[in-house]
Amino acid sequence: MPAFTVRALVPDEIRSVYPLIREAMPSVDLAAWTEFARRLTGRRLSNAGVMAAWRKGRPFPCGLFCFRVDKTLGQGRVLIAEYFVAVDLLDPKGVLEALVAELDALGHRLGCDAVRSVVHGREPELAGGLVAAGHAPEASLLLKGLAASRSKRVPEACAH
Repeated sequence: MPAFTVRALVPDEIRSVYPLIREAMPSVDLAAWTEFARRLTGRRLSNAGVMAAWRKGRPFPCGLFCFRVDKTLGQGRVLIAEYFVAVDLLDPKGVLEALVAELDALGHRLGCDAVRSVVHGREPELAGGLVAAGHAPEASLLLKGLAASRSKRVPEACAH
């Protein structure tokens, strides 16, 4: 029996994963996270959302990623996943493995041709886990902040 369950986050669970999202994006405040996550979890479409992992028998999530589907020029339908977090005192690698397995399954369910994973910050364990699962560097991702007031907010472009 798997040690983790991964499923779509529902709106009532948005606050429960806020400590996790702070691991990936320390400067994001609760209001920004809530606004961002409500747009993803409140949709009736299946082309965007938040997937969260729970250790069996535990009430609080221990991992997550946000996703959206986009039509790209080179790869067709691409599942874009970002804001990966995998935190578990007993088995952090197991959380990531469960998230990656769900990422691949989700891409197939949504009819995607590829999966693009974006790892924010300097998280070598997350990037290493994705590489071990078959993901390879595709491009360089660069960011330039434009407004100090937006520095604590999740970019709007991520909530398509």
